[in-house]
Amino acid sequence: MIRFGRIWVAAAAILTTVVGSPAPAAAQQTAEPRTTAPGVGSDGRLPSGWRITGGASGRQLVWHSADPVPLTDSGVEFYSGDRFLGRPVAAKDQRTFRLDLHAARLGRATDLQARTGGRRLDAPGVTERPDKRRTAPAATPPAVLPANPVDPGEPGPYGTTTGEYTLPAVRLPGLDAPVEMRAVVVAPTGTSGRRPLALFLHGRHETCFTADGDRFGAWPCPSGSKPVPSYRGYLRDQKLLASQGYVTVSVSANGVNAQDFVEDGGAQARSSLVRLHLARWADWAGSGRSSAPAVVRNAPPGDLSRVLLAGHSRGGEGVNRAAMDSLSRPPADQDGYGGPVRWNIRGTVLVGPTAFGQNPVPDVPSMTILPGCDGDVTDLHGQIYVDGTRGVSQGAALHSAVYMVGANHNFFNSEWTPGQATAPAEDDAAEPDPVCAPGSATRLTAGQQQAAGATYVAAAARLFVAGDDRVRPLLDGSNRRAPSADPARVLTHAVGGHRTAAFLPNTPVTVDGGRLCSAVVDPDPATACLTPDGTGDSPHFAEWETAPEPGRHAVALRWSAPGSPVRVRSAEPVSLSGAEALALRVIVPPNTTGTQLDVSLTDASGRRAALDGVRVDGLPGSERTASYWGQEIRVPLAAATRAGLDLGRVTTLEMTPRSGSGRAWLMDAWGWRPGTPAVPPVALPRVDVGRLKVDEGDSGTRTHQIPVRVSGEGQGDGQVRLFVSDPVTGRTTVRPVRIRPGDSVVDVPVEVEGNTRHADDLSHHVYVKAVSGAVVGSHVGGLTVRNDDPRPEVTVTPLADRVTEGESLTWRVTLATAADVEVPVPFSFLAAGGAELSTTDVDPRWLEETHGESPLPERPLSEVAGMSLLAAVPAGQLSTEVAIPTIADGAAEPEETVRIQLFGFEEPPVGPVFTGRIEDGS
Repeated sequence: MIRFGRIWVAAAAILTTVVGSPAPAAAQQTAEPRTTAPGVGSDGRLPSGWRITGGASGRQLVWHSADPVPLTDSGVEFYSGDRFLGRPVAAKDQRTFRLDLHAARLGRATDLQARTGGRRLDAPGVTERPDKRRTAPAATPPAVLPANPVDPGEPGPYGTTTGEYTLPAVRLPGLDAPVEMRAVVVAPTGTSGRRPLALFLHGRHETCFTADGDRFGAWPCPSGSKPVPSYRGYLRDQKLLASQGYVTVSVSANGVNAQDFVEDGGAQARSSLVRLHLARWADWAGSGRSSAPAVVRNAPPGDLSRVLLAGHSRGGEGVNRAAMDSLSRPPADQDGYGGPVRWNIRGTVLVGPTAFGQNPVPDVPSMTILPGCDGDVTDLHGQIYVDGTRGVSQGAALHSAVYMVGANHNFFNSEWTPGQATAPAEDDAAEPDPVCAPGSATRLTAGQQQAAGATYVAAAARLFVAGDDRVRPLLDGSNRRAPSADPARVLTHAVGGHRTAAFLPNTPVTVDGGRLCSAVVDPDPATACLTPDGTGDSPHFAEWETAPEPGRHAVALRWSAPGSPVRVRSAEPVSLSGAEALALRVIVPPNTTGTQLDVSLTDASGRRAALDGVRVDGLPGSERTASYWGQEIRVPLAAATRAGLDLGRVTTLEMTPRSGSGRAWLMDAWGWRPGTPAVPPVALPRVDVGRLKVDEGDSGTRTHQIPVRVSGEGQGDGQVRLFVSDPVTGRTTVRPVRIRPGDSVVDVPVEVEGNTRHADDLSHHVYVKAVSGAVVGSHVGGLTVRNDDPRPEVTVTPLADRVTEGESLTWRVTLATAADVEVPVPFSFLAAGGAELSTTDVDPRWLEETHGESPLPERPLSEVAGMSLLAAVPAGQLSTEVAIPTIADGAAEPEETVRIQLFGFEEPPVGPVFTGRIEDGS
């Protein structure tokens, strides 16, 4: 009998565990020792590379990759089949990923998947989604739209000059290494006076590369490697804007990308970096101009009252946060800038952005480009920068979505584009696909995509900064095109601006003839807007940190014959007074044609007016695209006026299908009139969630407050929705919270009971989302209760360490005290010398199902790469047994031995060695 007190806890468990609220998107973890998890088997064992750690409380689903996972903007996501489980926490080495487990079932072990950008990471070569294997027919591009009279993609009258600057690195909260202050400047020549400033921020990409083609995420880049110059990837956009009179600067964020394993995925750090650059430009536009870098002194002074922020992918989320932080200051302990705001953000451009927080800035105009063939942020959840602003604030800011058919994620940055990039690069949508494969009729080349991207960035600058309303039809769903973006097919819709809210399914409405459907995953498939048998996904229905999520709905229509109306009734009459048209955002299935709907309105007195009918054709789509996207359809209100309808008191919207059969979804309906209103700055109350870490203690119950902070005064009451997960029960509670002027905290108490039993750290996660009259900075945080009790001492006792072949070698593993979590006890196989137990001497089913190995070719167990023997003492129990089942092969052979060693924390791991002997049974 041998005791060993310091075992290493990490092992696999049978998939009876359940999952609930996902872990934060990117909290920092330390790398852990390598282990081998069991292979897949009929008993439900986890696939190779997967394991479950912990006990009934505080369990985690863990996937370990043999190689580092490349940095992408979407990051790693866990799925069970096609059901999203959550975004795991990444270790610094980008090999190990952890997801907190709570109460919703994982499903079958064989359904577990680790994905990035829709591609499988845990099964090389497997890219399709398991329940969406249908092949879509070859797609055709949408019809060519009429040209807009003003084309912002045409170069302006000015020459341009280009240069770079490098400043001393800065330290940002939560990041270990300093972050570079480096940028490329493109400015106009031949101008006078101050010029508006456009700042670009690239997304998350590998940070370093070597001459032999390796790319990886590290900072600073080690000897023998160079930084990937992602910040130089927008020179085409910069030169176009500079020719039109803008001073442009594109900043480097490699230091953030290599260290953004924090809860918000680095959004706050990116915001700090952007505002640090803006502060320098504010200095250089004034008394500090003489000390500015040469490239800045040679450029016109920047006009910091007219600033456009443009961000790509995680850079999009970063500039959205920078716009928010410029209006509503972040908590000082989270902010890496902290100085005065000496600029005015007139608008943001978000290109294929991430939106992990789903916390858009409602009072800063925005344009979001959605690449139809995005192979990274595949669900196009940047759509939330439009949808998520509805009803939050005054609604004057225009928020535009630009769906670019055939564009991928990477090509907007030339340094991420093969043939243009300094470092190795790839096409993120290069896989066979009827819509997105290179060379297909709907796929853009790199040059075409970059030209279209530059045109629409310039359109946003011209509308938001220069105030030129003539380019608005390119962004607001008016169905006009910019010829300089040809042959790209670009569709747009918008909310805000001169629209007035009419029928929004996320507000109180009733539906007859159709159904009010849930825009996010729901346990009841009958309530979901989309079903798994569809071809592709919808950006409007992108999942958040928790599911189901209240307050997000659409109206689903389905018909098998024409003529059955669907009526949407508002709880209170709505006003369309002053509107020229009713603007509906309608989704139809991809690749469909000829969906026809008649539209009518009814007022509070019961008077009904038939408006014009509409026709909607689906976008090109496949199982890999998020092409269930709402197209803006305008129906003139002249007929309602002629019919005497009281447009100030409209109660019902009626849609009657006229095509033979089909499906459609109404996202919302608005009163529309032309023009772009002025957007006064609004500093709304702001909510930020922090994380508190405490020791559990040995006795008693203590109440801790999760740090949910409120800042800013604002006007009137705001409202947020608070989600609090319980790691023990797995339930997530949701409650609305009023934010009143003068509030400083939101009361979120958590009781922690102390004990002396060993357990894992326990995390209570809190998420928050704005509903009205408020903004949300850090959307995720919580309480981490640190286990402060040592792992129990382990005793290993042989029960049968000398057996005849056909019997099982068995040892009992005993804990000195019971633990609150399962305590796995791993053993490694050591060379035994002489006749050693081999793969053909043990039960082949045990070898295959427990270790993922086949008996042939025959080899000693100690030579099976990474093979380990795992015992797990269940939570609350004191012992378990571990066995090696042998078989009787009938061949005469000498006594065979096997040696196993207990893992320890030491490096290399050293523990007691146990020897088993097997006698010949022939």
